[in-house]
Amino acid sequence: MKWVPQFWFLQSCIIVLFLLRSTLGELLEDPYKILGIHKKASTQEIRRAYLQLVKSWHPDKSDDPSASDKFVQIKQSYELLSDPERRKRYDLKGITEDDFYNRPEKTSFYKDPFEELFTHHNHFNFQENDITFFHKLSITSRQYDKQVVPKSATTPFLIFFYTDWCFPCLRAAPHCRKLVEHLEPLGINFMTVHSGHEPSLAKRLSINGLPCIVLVLDGNAYVYKDTITSLSKLVEFIRQKMPYKLVPKINGKNLEDFLNGWEDNKVRGLIFEPRENMRLRYLVTAYHFRHRVTFGFIDSEVIRSKFQIPPDLDTVLLFNENTSRPMTSVSMKDIPTSTLHHIISSNQYLALPRLSSQDVLEALCPCEWHRPRKRLCVILVTEESKEHNPHREALRTFAQNSPYGLDKVRFAYIYHGKQMDFVNSLIPEGSLVEPMLRIVILWRRDVSHVKYEWLSEKWESRYDFNDSFQKLESSISRLLKANEALSYEGFIKALFDEHAKGIWGRILSKTLATLDSMYDGLGKEQILPAISIVATVIFIMLVGYLMAYLVRLEEEDIKKQKTNSGNNNNDFSNYQPELKLHELRAEKYNGLVRLLKPGCRTILLILDMQSRQQLIPPFHKAVWPYRKNKSLMFAYMYVERGLSWYKELLQLALPDEPDLNINPRNCVGTILALNGHRKYFCMFHAKHAERKCRKANSNSVSKSSTDLESGAFIGFESSSESDEEVLLEENLLDGLSNWLDRLFEGTTRRYHFNYWPDFPNK
Repeated sequence: MKWVPQFWFLQSCIIVLFLLRSTLGELLEDPYKILGIHKKASTQEIRRAYLQLVKSWHPDKSDDPSASDKFVQIKQSYELLSDPERRKRYDLKGITEDDFYNRPEKTSFYKDPFEELFTHHNHFNFQENDITFFHKLSITSRQYDKQVVPKSATTPFLIFFYTDWCFPCLRAAPHCRKLVEHLEPLGINFMTVHSGHEPSLAKRLSINGLPCIVLVLDGNAYVYKDTITSLSKLVEFIRQKMPYKLVPKINGKNLEDFLNGWEDNKVRGLIFEPRENMRLRYLVTAYHFRHRVTFGFIDSEVIRSKFQIPPDLDTVLLFNENTSRPMTSVSMKDIPTSTLHHIISSNQYLALPRLSSQDVLEALCPCEWHRPRKRLCVILVTEESKEHNPHREALRTFAQNSPYGLDKVRFAYIYHGKQMDFVNSLIPEGSLVEPMLRIVILWRRDVSHVKYEWLSEKWESRYDFNDSFQKLESSISRLLKANEALSYEGFIKALFDEHAKGIWGRILSKTLATLDSMYDGLGKEQILPAISIVATVIFIMLVGYLMAYLVRLEEEDIKKQKTNSGNNNNDFSNYQPELKLHELRAEKYNGLVRLLKPGCRTILLILDMQSRQQLIPPFHKAVWPYRKNKSLMFAYMYVERGLSWYKELLQLALPDEPDLNINPRNCVGTILALNGHRKYFCMFHAKHAERKCRKANSNSVSKSSTDLESGAFIGFESSSESDEEVLLEENLLDGLSNWLDRLFEGTTRRYHFNYWPDFPNK
């Protein structure tokens, strides 16, 4: 057993040699050196250098024999350095290709040494063949974005996700081979992705477990959740994900409408099968040509007999503007996909198509910068109006009877209103050419560079008794000659895509595709959280709606109360303002005065039964701004009921005045601010001393005279019982608002005492 170390040493050497060969074989010349930039160049500098070199080394602009190879190197270097991931990989490891795991050298490394050493072990051979099968079809995330997504607009892709040590993936290998054998002839491409090498792509496509198959259609990925062993279920899955009503069923009622729908600039195709359901190969073909051909599946024996279709063969008919007979047909038991593509590609345009997008222009009038032979494009400028239908019909008749082949002359028309920029770019500077209903003949030399010529007269709509046909034919014959040049030369603008979806259509399509993709990507472990989130959102919305409804009801009730209170303003007994006024009585005396909390005060109005209606409204108006102050309460007191209490309160606060002769009528309109905790009050009255100025010398005032700072009222000490000195009741509270401001500022006089007198019970 001494040969074992030498054997493994030899095997290691072989592996190293294969690695070096596979690495060195793919090395490219230094891309920085090719572009002539330093290694810390920014993206803008790389692009600027690339554009300058392309202009110099383009094969059409350079006579250098090595221009083609140099141009390819410049392009490859730009692609490498413009991709941040590939540039980083090159800077760190010198790798110039991002498909290191997909190289033929890499495949041979996996296959040759071990296959030769273990050929007598069939089990190992079987596994290596499976790994090789997956690696041969493997793609990277960059290839997915650059190749698969753009091509998925016309070709469906099935992508199988796997890893090296995934035994279910190995068991699925035979079924994957069957998928390739069955689906690739139908036009469906099969690819694989190594999840370990491309974890970001697997995460982006919502791959939750391995093995997994993803269907890519028009840039949208759909995860197949069923088992890979069932080919019929996978085919049904592909059918369901195809665009909605891609191939509608046609019967005797809608046949004419379907064939006459070529106004959308698409050829019409009819598919006949001796089966009730259309096979996948025709559905995939309809998807591939859906931008140029609209297919319908025939479900009527009457239509079969009308077009004399064999009952046991598959048949495809293609129609242009002439709906009475097809322009081409094919009938076979199983029509190969390649045959279908060839026939449809050769007949995918109407006899007189409309230039509705840049793709149509490229297909009908391709650039011929490398060909000296002319290929003319005859274009009629019209408007989207039925009045111009005879003119288009006349040119269509001319095109159908034209002696020139499609490789020499193509006929088309254009809407001036939708492609105004394109048409106006063909009007020579300083020319008075009116393009409407005129024919222009183009010869495209480059993407935007054209040579063109306008017919001198407008295109007539009558076929007989006019020379428009002869003039057009003579112009085409003259311009097809190699030595004949077109009159004008200029640059055209790109055509507007008339079939493109609007902003809202794109948003709706993207939203539906995203929701569908999210639904397909949800596994069993994500369904319950997703349902709980949706239920939570719905519950929050319902609760919010209920709260808004209750708030609206409350607002309506408040409005009704305000309306009712406004209608009863004259009746004080029914007047219920938001600011509540309490009547000071014996049973409320403790709550309003004696037991007030620290910092709280009661604003008290003294009135009598006669002045009630006149004093309550102005008092309410004056204290209304303070209604939200929780430290204030508002009350009123009838002087007849609380006169003894009021007299005793004044005697306690004015000890220098033992005998006060109070006239009850003069007390009407007095405002007291009572502080129950500190045992003091502030006083307001129309003739209160604080509203008057002091006399110049207060010491000369005798005790018998009225002391303006003592708190006495004019008339309190008067022995007169007449009402002559009582102010008018409506003017008693004129200065109350100003006094309240001074009260809360703390500038009013405070009258202190030792205890609160009892309030009379009667």
